[in-house]
This record gives sequence, structure tokens and C-alpha cells, in this order.
Amino acid sequence: MSGVTVTALSTALVALGGGGAQASSQLSSHLPSHTARPMPAHVAAPYFEAWTGESPAALAAESGNKYLTMAFLQTDAAGSCTTYWNGNTAQPIAEASFGSDIAAIQARGGNVIPSFGGYSADTTGTELADSCTSVDAIAAVYESLVKMYGITRIDLDIEADSIENTAAIDRRNKAVAKAERWAERTGHRLQFSYTLPTTTTGLAPSGVALLRNAVDNGARVDVVNIMTFDYWDGATHDMAADTVSAATGLYRQLAALHPKKSPARLWGTVGVTEMPGIDDYGPEETFTTQDAAAVEKWAVARGIDTFSFWALQRDNGGCVGTAGANSCSGIAQDTWYFSHTFEPFTRGGARH
Repeated sequence: MSGVTVTALSTALVALGGGGAQASSQLSSHLPSHTARPMPAHVAAPYFEAWTGESPAALAAESGNKYLTMAFLQTDAAGSCTTYWNGNTAQPIAEASFGSDIAAIQARGGNVIPSFGGYSADTTGTELADSCTSVDAIAAVYESLVKMYGITRIDLDIEADSIENTAAIDRRNKAVAKAERWAERTGHRLQFSYTLPTTTTGLAPSGVALLRNAVDNGARVDVVNIMTFDYWDGATHDMAADTVSAATGLYRQLAALHPKKSPARLWGTVGVTEMPGIDDYGPEETFTTQDAAAVEKWAVARGIDTFSFWALQRDNGGCVGTAGANSCSGIAQDTWYFSHTFEPFTRGGARH
């Protein structure tokens, strides 16, 4: 139930002489309680497919995850500035949409990272900055998530058509900078991450250009999270080795963009998202259970910020041999193997 609804009902009860203050107190006790928990310096936060009807809090508890990246937020139609979970008009940014789940995750000491975009939105003009031409309106949506859910990081998943849309990139980065200034002014903690496609040697020129535009607009990008899967280059991949080479390439690109940052700070800006099992390309790109253990060890040693995977609902061995499934990894594995392997990466105090 949204705060507007509670306020309206309480006002009506007062007007009727029906004990509005008491009714308001009783109603408030049923609203989710949000705690704005900052991200740890090193966090495992797998993606949760928010369109499935499942409870993120329940799956987080079952899998042992304290942090989730919730995908995706987008507009329902190109040209709109109104944002919904999965573009579904029945799921606005409101307490009724995942509010109780997010509060439950926060009560267990974690938090969620709302994610905008994704492949579907990025190819239909419904990613927020692709759809909405008002910087102020885009920034207001980002700010509304902080106020509504007590979140402290927002993810921007920009790929496919969106990563080539220079006008949208510019207004998105201007909106990020505006939201960051709002957070500083109002005492909120707010980080932004960009989730971007990668080659095995780092970002493509379009990804570097996006980050350069962020620098030019004064937008602080706290994490650059590369998707180390779906290379689609026809090669057979050692997915663990290619994760390391892609992240090393990203590190060098970040060093060129931010020459005054120390190596530790640069590595602390890197994020990696894997796709457990067989990715969308096929068996040539298979991230194995052995790869997971090796990459987690590397991520700890390097001190990267974020270690994630797509997606929580795939973390089971229910469809051996299937590529790119949304509900299973395509390989033989124990249920929640990747969650249990990645989750120990979460450690350290809040990064300032």
C-alpha cells in the first residue's frame, strides 16, 4: 500500500470523526520498514528475474544471498517517462511492487540493486533514458527509488541499441550527475553502476565512449560491471580465463579515463557478471562449476567491487544440455551451487 493511499484514508477517517490518528498508526504498522543499507566494498549480487512472479526475499533466503540485483525497470512504451518493473503498468515504483520483499532482505542485513534496461528494453526504446527526453524526469525516477525502497545503488544495463544511442547516453549521464548531487544535498547514499557488454579484452569503443561521456558530464560511475558471456565470436572459450582478460582490459581502460586513481581504486570500480552454465551462444561458451571457484578466488585477490551472475533462477541443474534457459543453467550442478560459491565474496565495510 502506498503512502498516498494511507494518507488519503487517514484524512477521510478524521473527516468522519472515526479516529484517524489511531487508524493511521495501525496502517503504518503494516507498511514495510526500509533500511538504507550501503553496499559493502565487495558484494555478490546475482540478478533476480523480477517478471517471474516469485518472491525475491524467499529466493534470496533459500539460496543464501544477502544482496540481489533486481531486473528490470523500464517504461511501458517508447516516449514515456513513467517507469515500471518489467514495463508492466501493474507494477509501478511503489510499496505494493516488491516493497515487502525488499524490506525483508534489508532486515536480514542486505539490500537490492534495482536495474534499468536489459536487452529487451534496450532494443524496444523503453530503457528510461532512451524513452524519456527530460533529464529532470529521469533523475526524478532514480531519486524515487531511493526514497521508496531505501536502496543505495542503481544499476544501468546498457547494451544492444542503447549503447549506440548517443543522445540517450548523454541525458542519462546528466541525470546520474543530477541524482548524485541530490543525494549529497539531502544526505542520501547513492551509487550508480553501469552493466555493459564486453569483449575478451575489455569494452568495445561504444562502452568506452559511454564512460567518457559520464566523465564529461560529471557523473560518478562507482562500478563498471562487464557481462563476461555471450561473446558470439565463434570461438570455444575458457570462460574463467576470458573473465580475467576482459576485466584486465577494462582496468586499463578505466586507468586511461581516470589517470589519478590508484590501482586499488581502479580495481575497486570493476564488476563482473557471469552466466552460469551454457550461455545464449551455446556449449562453446560454458561457465562451469570449476570456473566459478577459480573466478571467485581471482575476484577476492584482485579486490573487485561486484561479483554477480545471470540469474538467480538459473542456479540449478534442471535442464542439462540446454543453452540460454531462463530457469536453469544447462549443466549438471547442485541447486544454488553458484550462489554458494559467489556469496562468500561479500565482505568489507561500506565504500565511501
